[in-house]
Amino acid sequence: MLRTLDIILIVIMTAVAAITYTIKHQAEDKLSEVRKLEAEIRLEKDTIDLLRADWALLTQPNRLQMLIADYQAELQLVPTESTQLIQPVELPMLKSELPVFDEADTDKDGKVTDREAKAYAVKLVGADADKIKTGSVKN
Repeated sequence: MLRTLDIILIVIMTAVAAITYTIKHQAEDKLSEVRKLEAEIRLEKDTIDLLRADWALLTQPNRLQMLIADYQAELQLVPTESTQLIQPVELPMLKSELPVFDEADTDKDGKVTDREAKAYAVKLVGADADKIKTGSVKN
């Protein structure tokens, strides 16, 4: 009886040792994967730092001013006027805000009649449409 018990214990110990070795091997594989990923992350961070330094070098005001002076004849760059900028309220309306005209508002070709378009414009901006101030845009 002791012999069978000894054999069973030896088989169990061998199985446990094999399982332990397998788990250790898997852990080492995962550790090597983590190290590879850390190396890739470090490389990407170094690349980003290098690109930022390159960008800072390329966008130096003195360098840009020199390039503008060198290529002024080809580029013909001029400063932006304040009258070329608009305010957000001056932007056109969204498509979702456009009116929906039914068949009664359209002519036989399916186009909106001038009368309906003018009525909508008056309703939209009011009767004083010519008195709208555009802010920064010159007339």
